[in-house]
Amino acid sequence: MLNPTMKPLNNYLNSLVVIAALGYFVDIYDLILFSIVRVPSLQSLGLSGSELFDSGMFLLNTQMAGMLVGGLLWGILGDKRGRVSVLFGSIIMYSLANIANGFVHTVPAYAVLRFIAGIGLAGELGAGITLVAETLPKETRGWGTMIIGAVGISGAVLAGVIAEHFDWRICYFIGGGLGLLLLLLRAGAYESGMFKSTTEKSVARGQFWTLFTSKDRFFRYLRCILIGLPTWYVIGILVTFSPEFASAMGIPGTVIAGRSIMMAYSGLVVGDIIGGIVSQAWRSRKKVVAVFLVSTIVCTALYFKFPYQGVGQFYWACFALGMSVGYWALFVTVAAEQFGTNLRATVATTVPNFIRASLIPLTFLFSVLKPAWGPIHAAMGVGALSIAIAFFALAPMKDTFTTDLDYIE
Repeated sequence: MLNPTMKPLNNYLNSLVVIAALGYFVDIYDLILFSIVRVPSLQSLGLSGSELFDSGMFLLNTQMAGMLVGGLLWGILGDKRGRVSVLFGSIIMYSLANIANGFVHTVPAYAVLRFIAGIGLAGELGAGITLVAETLPKETRGWGTMIIGAVGISGAVLAGVIAEHFDWRICYFIGGGLGLLLLLLRAGAYESGMFKSTTEKSVARGQFWTLFTSKDRFFRYLRCILIGLPTWYVIGILVTFSPEFASAMGIPGTVIAGRSIMMAYSGLVVGDIIGGIVSQAWRSRKKVVAVFLVSTIVCTALYFKFPYQGVGQFYWACFALGMSVGYWALFVTVAAEQFGTNLRATVATTVPNFIRASLIPLTFLFSVLKPAWGPIHAAMGVGALSIAIAFFALAPMKDTFTTDLDYIE
């Protein structure tokens, strides 16, 4: 006879996965929207020529700087006040900021709101992954985080579709509205039992600085960040500035950034699903990340060296690039599994945002190399460095597939 408590428990677990996945869906929509509407939005503000690239990179870096600040804020709050509090607070902030973004008429105002939106966007993924990882059994939590990643990343595809049919200001209004609607769904979200147990003990929670007081904790944390470097090299440089690279490679036709991003994120969805399935089959996170890093090398080489006959083939190269970095949700899961309950949300929330913020030094290095090397070789050099660093960080990491997460640092 079935245990009568099993069905309600399963429904509860499924609802958490759905809530986290839909939250990440809206998060990714709003996060990627600027990259998609960069050119038309800046043109409507009176910019042209090289200003589109320079101001676009400035605004993108401003958004990423906001995510770095937000990662620290929401990560610490998630361990001190709970994972669900972050899910509510972050979505309110970035939804209102994106609605306000639809009213901007100057680049400075645009930058301020992208910074605020970045702070809000920083909390969604880490809190959702942590909540689901702490609630699902260790044998199946990989399926839950895979669903969060696959559903969430597809938000970028929706952003691409919406941007092709609506003015850029309307796109921002839609993203903010979706976030506010999602608040209604979150009214039934419940806190992680593991987190509740730490509140009943005399345990210091969310103390970010303790990640640096132990050599072991520091290097575990640093490795979690460095293995993700290639993801934002691919998305933040190769895909976001795909029109400029396509022009430099002499590809016939006009490449639209929004379509490149939509194709890349479609590839990310496929990569996330494949990575989740293979990780469960192999019972390993580390081996799967290594395979993705190798595929990033191959797809980056093809991106620059393929003999394109038109923009259609170039868009498929962007799709392949997206697949090659489809370990995004997987590596955030790895980060969550590396640390105890009292630091887990801090780590799982700050790690992806440090990766996003790594786009700032990556684009700086690209800008430094570009005048002497040209855009193509400069981008290849930055990519080679980021992938090499990721391999170096992955090698000594512990595989955490079967790790029991109910412990304190």
